[in-house]
Amino acid sequence: MFLVTGITGKVGGATARHLLAQGKKVRALVRDRAKAASWTEQGVELVDGDWNDTAAIERALKGVDGAFVMLPAVWAPSPDFKEAKGVIANYVEALTKAAPPRVVGLSSMGANRTSGLGIVTALSLLEQGLRKLTSPIAFVRAGGFFENFLYGLHVAQSGTLPVYYNPTSRKSTMVATNDIGAEVATLLTGPTWSGHRVIELGSMVSADEVAAQLGDVMQREVKAFAVPRAEWPAAFEQFGIPKGQTGPAEAMFEAVNAGWMDLGVAGTEHVAGTTLPRDVFAAAHKAATA
Repeated sequence: MFLVTGITGKVGGATARHLLAQGKKVRALVRDRAKAASWTEQGVELVDGDWNDTAAIERALKGVDGAFVMLPAVWAPSPDFKEAKGVIANYVEALTKAAPPRVVGLSSMGANRTSGLGIVTALSLLEQGLRKLTSPIAFVRAGGFFENFLYGLHVAQSGTLPVYYNPTSRKSTMVATNDIGAEVATLLTGPTWSGHRVIELGSMVSADEVAAQLGDVMQREVKAFAVPRAEWPAAFEQFGIPKGQTGPAEAMFEAVNAGWMDLGVAGTEHVAGTTLPRDVFAAAHKAATA
């Protein structure tokens, strides 16, 4: 039995699918059973609660062979990242008491640093907190998600894909969420290890390449367009981040553009992604037009 947090999201869902495909039993910690109903139909055991409830996390961990943990996405965190710190403290307490045979935590490229990361700071804090555990733990430092470009299926009709990568020709680490789920499942079910591991997951891809592959799916030429830096706050507000609270998201992309999230940090392992951007776009396009 393996515990998967965030099962109703993309990464948690991908992890659960890969575990189920291996014939493994899966348990999920969920706040809304109705939202997770499809997983019940696939045999997933649901435990009521969320990452803000230490007792619920402990219940979900009881008797598992391994656990996958992640933080909820907070695009407008408090200045002291109290939201992430609270969840991390709950994880540490529950995982210390339950001490599963192995733990896999979803992190991010750049989490080896402790400042200048914007919202990725939460994942740096997660790594720092979970390193206190006695259980073997692997941190999967994933690149930027190809799924984050899916808005392109709607806005690139004019032939342009607005991005925050500048220059658009510069490559940075990117990956599909399906590949993250596959790697997490492999770590949970594969050979045992001791101590801590860090896996950099993804391949070096440019926004230009993403746009070109989007164009392949849309059957038209699509070019990446770097949104001017001065326009970032307004653009992020359009995505739902409150006015005046876009700083952490801006800082994250500045870190990406500065090369802080590139592959090759000393002491890490590397696993390349196998899913291409066009695969992600094609699947989403097919689902939308089915």
